[in-house]
Amino acid sequence: MVRTFDYEKFPIVEVVNEILLDSMRRGSSDIHFDPTDEDLKIRIRIDGELTEYTRVPNHLKRNLITRIKIISGMNITEMRLPQDGAIKTVLKDTPLDLRVSSLPTNVGEKIVIRILDYSMSLAGLESLGFTEVNFNKLSKMINVPNGIILVTGATGSGKSTTVYSILQKLNREEVNLITVEDPIEMDIEGINQVQVNSEIGLDFSNVLRSILRQDPDIIMIGEIRDHETAKIAVRASITGHLVLSTLHTNNSLNTIERLLDMDVERYLLASALTGIISQKLAKKLCEHCKKTRPANVYEQQLFAKIFKKNILELPDIGGCDHCSNGYRGRIAIHEVLLINQDIRDAISENIRKDSLRELVYKGDVATLLKDGLEKVLMGLTTFEEILKLIEFDDEDDSNLSGAQYSLNAALKDTNLTQNTNIQNTPITPTLPKTNPSQTEEILDMDMIDESEVIPNTNVTQIVEPTSVKPQTTQTIPLAEPVVQQAPINITPTTVETAATQPIVTQNVTQPTTAIPVTITPNINPAKPAVIPVEPINNQKVISNTKQNVIPVPVKPQTTQPAPVVIPVTKPTITEQGVIAIPVPGMPKP
Repeated sequence: MVRTFDYEKFPIVEVVNEILLDSMRRGSSDIHFDPTDEDLKIRIRIDGELTEYTRVPNHLKRNLITRIKIISGMNITEMRLPQDGAIKTVLKDTPLDLRVSSLPTNVGEKIVIRILDYSMSLAGLESLGFTEVNFNKLSKMINVPNGIILVTGATGSGKSTTVYSILQKLNREEVNLITVEDPIEMDIEGINQVQVNSEIGLDFSNVLRSILRQDPDIIMIGEIRDHETAKIAVRASITGHLVLSTLHTNNSLNTIERLLDMDVERYLLASALTGIISQKLAKKLCEHCKKTRPANVYEQQLFAKIFKKNILELPDIGGCDHCSNGYRGRIAIHEVLLINQDIRDAISENIRKDSLRELVYKGDVATLLKDGLEKVLMGLTTFEEILKLIEFDDEDDSNLSGAQYSLNAALKDTNLTQNTNIQNTPITPTLPKTNPSQTEEILDMDMIDESEVIPNTNVTQIVEPTSVKPQTTQTIPLAEPVVQQAPINITPTTVETAATQPIVTQNVTQPTTAIPVTITPNINPAKPAVIPVEPINNQKVISNTKQNVIPVPVKPQTTQPAPVVIPVTKPTITEQGVIAIPVPGMPKP
């Protein structure tokens, strides 16, 4: 719902305070101040989606931006460079912990405020939405004395909340716990927290080297960003320390591959890696207005295949004053992998990716998709939200039920598409159709262009002609491949003739379709030489002012006889369907 302010009655300071407090009451995670040519548009992100909140007139937007920069500790005179700031105060008995970032644009400075909410972290691991199986795996991970535990996911997927909840669980009097963060998002009593400052050379790798000399028991690294940090974190975990960190990957298998791509030694990774927690955030159904709907055929078969249950109804969104479009808040979807000895051996032995995938998902590991569908059955979110959040293509080869069952196989078995809008109606997938006319055109030999006829002066082999049946038309198919005979040496004669009639020449490049030519041995000048030639399609008629030669290419021989040059003046088609070409010095037949 778009809100309006009376800027004539309320000063800009009160407007800024009300924007911050109202955004927190609505459960937003970010506030965007977007400058435009006409005004300043303010949007708030609720449950992962940006919605318009209000608009500030153009003549007041400079004052509003300046007010935010003042309370966040920024330089108000610097408008050409990006700046970072923070707001930590109490307004109307409401504590505020905000991170502010400014960015210069072509129409003015854009401000984004991140609202830090630690209520979930302070509530403990039990409130993060882990299933009983995943929670037991996580408890085993954090009780291991040494190793590395990674929390992975995209930006804004709740990784920091999960890490801080684990730190709250591990924060004990007998433990020396040190963190390296950029920035420090939550101050925790009893934990030594270090802020990274790259401008003075205080980056993750330098701080980690110093931390190892501080006798730590548990080390938390805000994010593994480069190969140097990854190597130091892995080496610290095998020297008797428990290391927590985050990584931007989608699932457990991609996390292992990413660490290997960062040049982490396989034998170190295999011995150091303790567990991986991958997560995403799904919209949570409003408890006041959620309802149910009938499950369609596709949904029934999918849930029956994965969970061995007959599902007739699924939760659906409603709509009330307590929520936004039927959703209120978000819940985490988890994939928890506890590394066992088989996976360690596979990593160190550099086995194929498909074999590693089978080892990762063959046991009791529930993928993100399966965990999301399980939360649908629990009435926490909707089936449509899970389909939008997790792409099926990412799960084609993943084990969904712990029995080497992939979603790709499920979709093939159900023979249905992912359309959930049609109720109780199976949808068969449409396959691409082949156009029969296109196939016929490809197979039609008449569509193939013959190469242009060019006189060839290469060596011509004289072969024995095959029998040619008389044809009623002048178009005769190419003869079958003929057996090569011994060459006949004929002295070539160069004769220049002025051809007044167009002649038919032919150039055949395939050895198996050579044009048979008959030349009688011991040529008698008193008799003409008759050369039967089978006409083919796509003959080309050219005019020749020089000697015209009919080349007959054949298979290459070990001996190369002299070329045969037969001058032709005017071809004559006889009644037998052959072409008689008169040769100078020979009488006509």
